[in-house]
Parts: sequence; structure tokens; C-alpha cells
Amino acid sequence: MKHIIDYIPLFQIILSILLIIVIIIQQNDEALGGAFGGSDSFDTVKRTRRGAEKKLFNFTIWIAILFVITSIAAFIYGK
Repeated sequence: MKHIIDYIPLFQIILSILLIIVIIIQQNDEALGGAFGGSDSFDTVKRTRRGAEKKLFNFTIWIAILFVITSIAAFIYGK
């Protein structure tokens, strides 16, 4: 168990980089300026995610959940 705890910071770094990449990939071309603080047109059109977009969205949620779990584990078993 001690060896797994030593690798938690590495897992957190990998998960955080993956999370950043996946979130940026999800941005539309038009909304990319809004992701970085630019002005964005506020469309109120609701879209349904389908296919690869839905899988990418669910993958993002799982990465975020794993990141939270590793953060809690690092807090509890931290050095």
C-alpha cells in the first residue's frame, strides 16, 4: 500500500493534464474565445450530445471523479 501512496501525486498530474486537454477539446470553434476569457455570444439553444461528443463528455466526468478521489486519498494518506 505504501508504494501506491507514493504515486498519488503522479496520478494527479496525469489526470489534471488529461482533464485540461479534454475540456479544451470539447469547446466549439466559435466558443473557444469564451473559454479563454473573450466575449462569447450567449446562445440559449439546447443541444443534445451524440456519438463521440457524448463519450468525450462522459470521459471528462470520469477523469474529474478520479481526480477528486486521488485528491481525497492524498489528503487522508498524505505525508
